[in-house]
Order: sequence, then structure tokens, then C-alpha cells
Amino acid sequence: MEGLDIELITKLSISAVLGLVIGLERELKRKPLGLKTSLVISIVSCLLTIVSIESAYSFPDSNGVRIQMDPLRLAAQIVSGIGFLGAGVILRRGNERISGLTTAALIWGAAGIGIAVGAGFYVEAIFGVLLLLLSVELIPYLTTKFGPKRLRRRDLTFRITVNDPKSIETVMTGLEQQKFIINQSRIKDLPEENVHLLEIKSKVSAKRTLPEVYYLIKKMDHVHTVEIIS
Repeated sequence: MEGLDIELITKLSISAVLGLVIGLERELKRKPLGLKTSLVISIVSCLLTIVSIESAYSFPDSNGVRIQMDPLRLAAQIVSGIGFLGAGVILRRGNERISGLTTAALIWGAAGIGIAVGAGFYVEAIFGVLLLLLSVELIPYLTTKFGPKRLRRRDLTFRITVNDPKSIETVMTGLEQQKFIINQSRIKDLPEENVHLLEIKSKVSAKRTLPEVYYLIKKMDHVHTVEIIS
């Protein structure tokens, strides 16, 4: 019994540490999945996995009939049940972009790490966390630095107002000359007299900072106001 208690505490402790690592990465980026959420997911997933495995072999014979259970049946429901937490952090932003997918995936990953530790796969769980951190931290950085040209661009939305409708084409040509790839554009008349809104979704080199992009657009002829949404 003492050995079992020590093993249980060890599993929960390892699960807590690994969950803490995942939560800390999200906390530093100010994402919805913080330390507390990650810890709860990882620890409880580990605990439920332990209960699922141990209960499968703990029931005595009943009237000579051995009760058999799937040792990971309860743990399997964690993967399905954790989905409602992931769905809660996926948002559709005002510029029609979806955000929160990485955080939702890491919620699912934290549950998976807890299950792995609860089932006794310590090395695999630790290596899994390392790969997770590499995937969300190092790989995107290397991709923007050394990856294919398409992956070294980021999506930006420009909301530009001009006073002369004839200057809209001039502004769009100027953006293309600055090597901004225009994917979608929309023109709208505003209630103010002689003010026109040009909304453009484009791809811009990741090396260019937002202030640099803002200055390039602001100094163009005929541009009245500029708003950049990343």
C-alpha cells in the first residue's frame, strides 16, 4: 500500500510539473490557458487515468465470475470531454480571423500528458512536452527566418481612408510597389463628405515591424488615416 501511494504521488507530481511547463508557456504569452487551468487539466487527467487502470483490476470475483473492465475506458473519455474547454478558447475576431487554435490544441495536449503519466509513461510524457514547446516556440521562429518565402509573410489588414475616390487606385498601386501582396480589397463610402474607406487584406514580410508598415502607408500621397490590424 505504501509503495502504491508513493507511486501515485510520483505520477501526480510529474504530471503537475509538466502541466506547469505548458501553462507557463501560455501564461507568458497572455493566452487563455494559464497556469491554473493547465495544472488542473494535467493533474486531474492523470488522476482519472490512475483510477481507470487501478479499478479495472481491483474488483474481486463475484459469485465466481471475474469482472473484467477496459483499464483505459475512463481515460478515453478524457480526450472527448476535454473538447468543451478547447472550444471555449477558440474565437472569431472582428477581422474574420480565427484565434485560439494553438491554445485549444495545448489544452488537449495537457490532458494527453496527464494520461501518459497516469499510465506510467514518464519518459514519453517528458519528451512529449519538450516536443510541444519546440513546436509552438522554436519551429515558428525558424520558419519565419529560414522557411519558404510564403511562410515568411504574415497577414495584415489595412483600413485606409482617402478624400479623393480617384486616388484609391494610386494607393493600391503604391502598396504593391512596397511588395505588399493584396489578397482581398473592399471600398466603402463613409458618412463623412468625400471620405472613402479602403479595406485591404494583405501578406507582408514578417521582417517588417508594424510601425515601419504604418509609416510606409502614412507617407503615401492621398492617404488620410491608417489603421492596421494584425
